[in-house]
Amino acid sequence: MSSKLLEPAGAHLSSGSSEPLVEPGRGRVGARVKGERGLQASGSAPGRSKMAEGERQPPPDSSEEAPPATQNFIIPKKEIHTVPDMGKWKRSQAIEKLVALLNTLDRWIDETPPVDQPSRFGNKAYRTWYAKLDEEAENLVATVVPTHLAAAVPEVAVYLKESVGNSTRIDYGTGHEAAFAAFLCCLCKIGVLRVDDQIAIVFKVFNRYLEVMRKLQKTYRMEPAGSQGVWGLDDFQFLPFIWGSSQLIDHPYLEPRHFVDEKAVNENHKDYMFLECILFITEMKTGPFAEHSNQLWNISAVPSWSKVNQGLIRMYKAECLEKFPVIQHFKFGSLLPIHPVTSG
Repeated sequence: MSSKLLEPAGAHLSSGSSEPLVEPGRGRVGARVKGERGLQASGSAPGRSKMAEGERQPPPDSSEEAPPATQNFIIPKKEIHTVPDMGKWKRSQAIEKLVALLNTLDRWIDETPPVDQPSRFGNKAYRTWYAKLDEEAENLVATVVPTHLAAAVPEVAVYLKESVGNSTRIDYGTGHEAAFAAFLCCLCKIGVLRVDDQIAIVFKVFNRYLEVMRKLQKTYRMEPAGSQGVWGLDDFQFLPFIWGSSQLIDHPYLEPRHFVDEKAVNENHKDYMFLECILFITEMKTGPFAEHSNQLWNISAVPSWSKVNQGLIRMYKAECLEKFPVIQHFKFGSLLPIHPVTSG
């Protein structure tokens, strides 16, 4: 995707990455790529603390990733209109596929061995930027989708457009983040992203998405969508805390208590997604950390990263995936249908 398209209108912030969100002209993203974050843990070892097996999911069967070229793709639409509709969501194939992606990427991050390593322009400017993305989204997605699956492009592009915030309210939150997870899930379903892309999905593609959204938040002072204030984990994101904590499991010296240590964060944030999230929070908020981010402050007392990881997955399901204000805007298509999961 063009990085120029994703550059906030009127802003030329030198600190932002010039790398595209998804590389144009490629059917997949390489697993060892520039921009991956180094995994400094010593790798898998006997007796290593793991997530509960019930939380883990095996890698998707590559034979089931790409749908047939004859599949009838459809433009995703809303299906959750009232609180009772949440029952359909909780039984749907869509939530099953999203949770499977979350757990699969989480497991791959944990088990993969080490690899090498503003100003405000107002609502009108953001809406101009959003309109440009809305206009070009299908063309951007088409650059990474095989020609024989071109019919999938309009469906997949909806999730990309939904992932960057609301152009009316100028806000952004975990529902928009979930839309980007859905975008990644769709790319996996049609075979653009594959099993051996797992690490790159998080540390290349998703991390680039985080960089873009942080730039938008800073440039346009976007409001948190559905924020719980000090009682929430973070005003904007949740998934990087899950995958970031998995990255730190069995780290030789960084423990959960260290992420509230300014020195430890400043020295290590470039290598660890979780610490990068903490740094961004401290840049955006003022006052004692324990006051503006009380939930994270409490999490810093958890004894191990594996327990942090397990707890965050449970929290994400309860506070994001099962909350009507978050899921009411989710859209369903042929790749992420509202239809219930079938047994067997």
